[in-house]
Amino acid sequence: MRWTSHRLAAAILLASALPAAAHQINLATARLGLTDDRTVTVEIGLKGSDVDRLVGTRLYDAKEDAVDPAAVAAATPAILAYLTTHVAVTNAAGISCAASDAAIVADADGVIFRNTYSCATVTGDIIYRSTVLTERDPNARQVVRVVQGKTEAQALLDGGNTSVTLSGRAPALASTMQRYLVTGIEHIFLGYDHIAFLVAVVLWARRLMPVIKIVTAFTIAHSITLSLAALGVVVIPSRIVEPAIAASIVFVAVENFFSRDIDRRWRVTFVFGLVHGFGFASALQEIGLPSHAVLSALAAFNIGVEIGQVAIAATVIPVLIALDGLAAIDRAKPARPAALVYALSAVITVLGSYWFFTRVLDA
Repeated sequence: MRWTSHRLAAAILLASALPAAAHQINLATARLGLTDDRTVTVEIGLKGSDVDRLVGTRLYDAKEDAVDPAAVAAATPAILAYLTTHVAVTNAAGISCAASDAAIVADADGVIFRNTYSCATVTGDIIYRSTVLTERDPNARQVVRVVQGKTEAQALLDGGNTSVTLSGRAPALASTMQRYLVTGIEHIFLGYDHIAFLVAVVLWARRLMPVIKIVTAFTIAHSITLSLAALGVVVIPSRIVEPAIAASIVFVAVENFFSRDIDRRWRVTFVFGLVHGFGFASALQEIGLPSHAVLSALAAFNIGVEIGQVAIAATVIPVLIALDGLAAIDRAKPARPAALVYALSAVITVLGSYWFFTRVLDA
């Protein structure tokens, strides 16, 4: 998932016409343009804080969420040295296309790298290679958009996939789906708020069927809103969605103190799953959907999220059941210790409350 934004073949006209947009931490955006005369225009956007981390500069002011244009100008040689080392346009044999003079410009909270490569004398497919960010952190991403005439294709680069072919072919469907699948799994395991919600919901569960109902309800619900939001059908600002997700965590955690009816909890989970779906969509929107495989990528991301959820439930439930047995007075009739559920619910309530107030204040 994640596409790129490189390109504009021909170049400066298209590249300079791009509107400034907020850059994401640990996510580079690349735009590549390929013309009929085999000229490749490359434009890469990076968050200022990432540039400081990679190059050792001091361009970014966290308080202002902006870079200092004067500092960017002064640090241009160092930034170019890093980027030209980690970006290349070659053919399959590794023969480099001729690069022109590169430029670095300040762009709100980040910087933009621009360069043009002439591949007229290089035979075969043209390949864009980039280890920007990923050489330092394999989990970083680079969204690449390739434009060739009226054709557009998108790709996602990471530590395990550092190149994209600009011969007009869209990335293989299997490769695209694999990357979105992995991204969905990663998002669940890195989404501590989603994990807290799932744990809180199943704390009283001791049988498989209620858990299946809960996970299924959550899956169906978040798949609906994730799809609607990712396709732009329904858009809700993150300043509303993120506090609502935190509030849902507090609700299910507090409910554990008053109800042990796990059989009917799938209904509440479905309602809150609709809210969490918008949260999943915000992560997906940062990288975008490939124009050549929108539905496939969306389905793969959804499946990845599901795999992550099932893995979490499959880990938490056996642990809880094992603790039941250890705490039971009568080993033949183990029961869930209320003190355990209350203690975990209290911790999750505190976390959810903290996330709620910080997200409201940051909105």
